[in-house]
Amino acid sequence: MLAPRSTALKDGSGPIRFGGGNHLAGRRVTRHFLSSALTAFFALAPAAALAEWQAVEEVRPYSISGKTGAELYESIGARGPKAGVTGRVIAHTTFKLTWTRKYEPQGNACVIVTNRPKLIITYTLPKPASELPAAVDSSWQAFISGVAAHERVHGVTIKEMVKEIEATSIGLTVADDPDCKKIRVELTRRLGEISMRQRQRGRDFDKIEMGDGGNIQQLILKLVNGP
Repeated sequence: MLAPRSTALKDGSGPIRFGGGNHLAGRRVTRHFLSSALTAFFALAPAAALAEWQAVEEVRPYSISGKTGAELYESIGARGPKAGVTGRVIAHTTFKLTWTRKYEPQGNACVIVTNRPKLIITYTLPKPASELPAAVDSSWQAFISGVAAHERVHGVTIKEMVKEIEATSIGLTVADDPDCKKIRVELTRRLGEISMRQRQRGRDFDKIEMGDGGNIQQLILKLVNGP
């Protein structure tokens, strides 16, 4: 379990390192945002024509404690979502994706005639368990707004990925496949390529946001150095 000390990080004490780990009050801690996790489940069911859809987006808070910015950050380290065996993260974005998909034999070929997604995106974010002093609350709101905005970008890339899957699969036709077996292999190949691109976009975005002088580093500095 990650539990950094509640000593404020001063500007002269060195940068916070992301990815490999942060340094808070001289103690090495592992802290990085977890890129959006790919958790796709595919369901085959009869359906009508392709319809418009909207993602369901929900926020799942986890409770933290503290009356100063440094104490709140320490609590995040102790209570944040787990990443790996021992690490914890400030926030993360996950999703569940299911499909209503219809394969239809047409002559000697197989065609995907319906491919409608159901997407649920969940943003896990820290939330103070009790009311904060006014000055600390102002600092906290600036911090959590920035963190939430970061995670929402991951949400956008997930929605764009689903739209790309939809576009590439509806109408997909594989010849010499009357039993609709080859088309499933081809679809899986295409989905793998699309999901890998989405993951890479998330990694590239995190690298910029969490690098030295990046937006997330600045948010943390302001929080722990504030009231």
